[in-house]
Amino acid sequence: MRVLDADGAQIGVMPTEEAIRRAEEAGLDLIEVAATADPPVCRIADLGKFKFEQDKRARDAKKNQHVSEVKEVRLRPRTDDHDLQVRVRAARRFLEEGHKVKVEVRFRGREATHPEVARDQIGRIAAGVADIAIVERAPSLEGRAMFAILARGRATVGQGGAPSGAPASAPSAPAPARQPAAAPAASKPAAPASAPAPKIAPAAVAPAAKESNEESGATS
Repeated sequence: MRVLDADGAQIGVMPTEEAIRRAEEAGLDLIEVAATADPPVCRIADLGKFKFEQDKRARDAKKNQHVSEVKEVRLRPRTDDHDLQVRVRAARRFLEEGHKVKVEVRFRGREATHPEVARDQIGRIAAGVADIAIVERAPSLEGRAMFAILARGRATVGQGGAPSGAPASAPSAPAPARQPAAAPAASKPAAPASAPAPKIAPAAVAPAAKESNEESGATS
C-alpha cells in the first residue's frame, strides 16, 4: 500500500505490516483514505482529528453551496402602479440572490373573465426585470390564478430580432409592396434626328420655268 504521513506527505509503497508498525511507533492510527486506488492509499494520522477535519470540510462545502428556490410574488388584477413597482423590486431581489420567481395573479369573483389584465401585469413585472431575467414559463391559467416563472438570465436576440424568453408581442403589419419607380417626365420632346425637306409648291416653280423658256427663246 502507499502510505502518507500526518501532514499528507508521501512516505512510499510498503507492505501492510510495515505501515502498521510505523503507525504504532508514531502513536497514531493507520487510516485507509483511497481503497480503490492501485495500490490502496493509507494515512498515518490521529483518527479523531482526521474525522473532525473531514466533517469541517463537509460543513464548509455545504455552507458555500447555493440552493436555488422558487420565490413567489403575488398580486391582484386591481393592484395599483405603486404596489406593482414594489413587486418588481421584490422580484429583482430574489433573482439577484439566484432564485427563480413565480409571479402569480389571483382572481376573485368576476375578475377571472378578464385574463388579459393579469397577463398585462405579469408582462409589466417581467419588463421591469428584463435586464437580468427571462420568462422561463409563459403566463398560463391554473384554476383561479394566472402565473409565470422568471429565471435569472439575459435575453438573446434570436431569429426575427425578437429576444428569446421575452413575452410574445403582436405581429407587425406587413410592409406595403414597393411600387415601380415612375419614369421621369421629359422636359422637352426630343427633336427628330433629321427633319424632312419642305415640299415646294408647284406655283413656286412655274415662274422659274417660264423665265427659263423665255431665255431659251422657246415658243409655245
